[in-house]
Amino acid sequence: MAPFKHDDQHPGLAKIRGPLRLTWAGMWAESLVRALWPVLTVVLLVLAALMLGLQDVVSLDVVYGAAAVVFAASVAALIYAFRSFYMPTRAEALARLDASLPGRPIQALMDDQAIGAGDAASMAVWQAHQKRMADRAATARAVPADLRVSRRDPYALRYVALLLFAVALVFGSVLRVGSVAGMVPGGGGLASGPVWEGWAEPPRYTGKPTLYLADLEEGPLSLPKGTLITVRLYGEVGALEVVETVSGQGQSADADPALVLDFKVNQSGGISIDGPGGRSWDVAMLPDAVPKVEIAGEPQVAALGEMSLPFAASDDYGVEAGEARISLDLALVDRRYGLGIEPDARPDLSVPLPMPIAGGRTSFEENLIEDFSKHPWANLPVKISLSVLDASEQQFTTAPSDMILPGRRFFDPLAAAVIEQRRDLLWSKANAPRLVQLLKAVSYRPQDVFRTETSALRLRRQIDRLDIRAKYGLTDDLQAEIADDLWDLAIELEEGVLADALERMRRAQERLAEAMKNGASKEEIAELMDELRRATEEYMQQLQRQQAEDGEQQQGQQGETMQMTQDDLQRMMDRIQELMEQGRMAEAEQALRELQEMMENMRVTEGQPGQGGDSPGEQAMEGLADTLREQQELSDQAFRDLQDQFNRNESPDQPGQQEGQQPQQGQQPGEGQEPGQGQDSIAERQQELRNELNRQEGRLPGKGSAEGEAARDALDRAGRAMDDAEQALRQNELADAIDDQARAMEALRDGMRALGDAIAQEQQQQAGQGSAEGNQRAEQRDPLGRDQSSNGGESTQGDLALDNDAYGRARELLDEIRRRSGETARPEVERDYLNRLLDRF
Repeated sequence: MAPFKHDDQHPGLAKIRGPLRLTWAGMWAESLVRALWPVLTVVLLVLAALMLGLQDVVSLDVVYGAAAVVFAASVAALIYAFRSFYMPTRAEALARLDASLPGRPIQALMDDQAIGAGDAASMAVWQAHQKRMADRAATARAVPADLRVSRRDPYALRYVALLLFAVALVFGSVLRVGSVAGMVPGGGGLASGPVWEGWAEPPRYTGKPTLYLADLEEGPLSLPKGTLITVRLYGEVGALEVVETVSGQGQSADADPALVLDFKVNQSGGISIDGPGGRSWDVAMLPDAVPKVEIAGEPQVAALGEMSLPFAASDDYGVEAGEARISLDLALVDRRYGLGIEPDARPDLSVPLPMPIAGGRTSFEENLIEDFSKHPWANLPVKISLSVLDASEQQFTTAPSDMILPGRRFFDPLAAAVIEQRRDLLWSKANAPRLVQLLKAVSYRPQDVFRTETSALRLRRQIDRLDIRAKYGLTDDLQAEIADDLWDLAIELEEGVLADALERMRRAQERLAEAMKNGASKEEIAELMDELRRATEEYMQQLQRQQAEDGEQQQGQQGETMQMTQDDLQRMMDRIQELMEQGRMAEAEQALRELQEMMENMRVTEGQPGQGGDSPGEQAMEGLADTLREQQELSDQAFRDLQDQFNRNESPDQPGQQEGQQPQQGQQPGEGQEPGQGQDSIAERQQELRNELNRQEGRLPGKGSAEGEAARDALDRAGRAMDDAEQALRQNELADAIDDQARAMEALRDGMRALGDAIAQEQQQQAGQGSAEGNQRAEQRDPLGRDQSSNGGESTQGDLALDNDAYGRARELLDEIRRRSGETARPEVERDYLNRLLDRF
């Protein structure tokens, strides 16, 4: 390629002078950046270090060493720059610009016509070519410079230096660069005299900013306690002196070059810098107050034992943390029975206090919510104290307050007895022999006190474990494990695992009555009342299914049963709860007994047509109920076999039942036999029950609905549990079989609940919420199911209208009530009830 000529030698290049100059300048920038980037990196690093004042916080030797390193780096950077730098020429810029255009038009403009110069046609073609190249060259644009040096700086040192320099610009000061002059021998002439710098940095938790003392005028100065004062002195030795009385040490020092003084504000006083340009301040210390905390009210206890203790805390700068410490008040403990012996050593309870998640902590109110029901000190007298801590580690602790440590209360007598023995076990391991005797006495006749034989078996297991460990030693882990098992047993006895809705409702009524007698709290009574509502609703649903099965068979017996609606029941239970909230417990107990009597003798009226006959869902429900009852019978039989097996192992010398002797009265067939013996063994019956469950599952309605699928899943779990129970029975593992049967029964109950929801949803879709006429009739009936007229009297369109002697029978009823109320042999409660009826009517 021929060398480019100067652009003024060719008129076609005049239009590209601007792009050419810019391209040439970019090439100079490339050469400078690629050669000088090490020099720039060193310069930026040195400036960043000097502006941040690093030379003032290190020793002079370190400064000299760093200066030597910087000098060596600078020499190396200059050598690299000298070897890497080159001066780009104008021809190189013109060639780069030409290379950016298609067809290299600038080169074409520089060319001369080699042949045909005398031919007119050839000259015309050449001129046309030159014009076309000139037009294309006129479109040239400056070529951007390539300033990338990543290949030469693979570790990005230039960016590190740039970042540090930016930080120094924000947080540093250019004035600090001049402090290097004082470190250089003979270089002190650059400074006009001794200088100083100072900062007052309050503690971070105060949220106050750092003050630059050189910007503050002399006079009063308020600083928080613990503020760090930093003073740096430069210049002539002895020219400056710092005197302070705020640290409590009376610190004073002569000025030395680059001397740094640090002290904290611990009291009010003064700070003065004596010498040229010195200042003084009268410092008033802002004290850091001690945090405060107090109990804001009485602890609230939920129905299940959860405690909510309100408290209020405050601090001038905010509370950092807090805790509640609970210790047993042994002097107030009723030291009787299992609590008579000395308790095992147990550390105090320490519970962290909740702090606000949002908002400030200078003043707030919170609630300490904890459940201490499982702790051995539950429902015993304790002392509680609250303590809080602020950021300066100042602590405040309240005086101990007396209280009864809240915990769950058990209203079932058997459950309460188990919980009491569990508490005694945790009180001291020495109570283990006594616990064994008491629990054996409680479970001596399990059929009289336990509702299910499974619960009796669970208690018997714990008795055996305690009996053995009481003789050979009870470890801490085993003590805690047995306590957890006793807790689970008490929960089962308290809440029950009843399948029958009527028994569940009776159980809820008994627990509520027991709670009213024992003076339960409002929260406990409210929880038990909700449980009664749920149990009553389940009983109503079961009774409705039974009535649908009976059809019209009870139509002739309506005079012998009471009729109630769901609204009537709701009103009666609301009345009971209202009486309890008002403290009228005697009237509430009487109303509860009346409700129980009416529930056991009532016949529900729904006001919905089409309730006769059995739907497929109701048939499936009845089949599952039968399966559940049969499974319960098998579980009871397995328990009796296990109990006989245990009795034989416990008393091997006791003669058993003679061969060929008939079972005693009340003994179930199969008692005393080993599982698996005979064609009617428990394992075979379990297998037959499993086959029956498969058949029922195949006819289960509600396909496609969420409730129907949930019922099928529950029955699948029940089937798997039955299979495990059958296998355990065939292997004579009765304890495992009972556990598997319990899982099967629980799964069956889940399936029945899901199936009931599916049936209810299907009925709502078919019949809606009932006809308006039926609803109106239900609303116009009194709690005994009698129709009422609009003025509150009895309607003439009811059962009473069919009897012309209704008033005569009413007089006979009142006479009978008066006669029974006068019989002194009747119970006092019944006579009070009869007297209240006479007062009302």
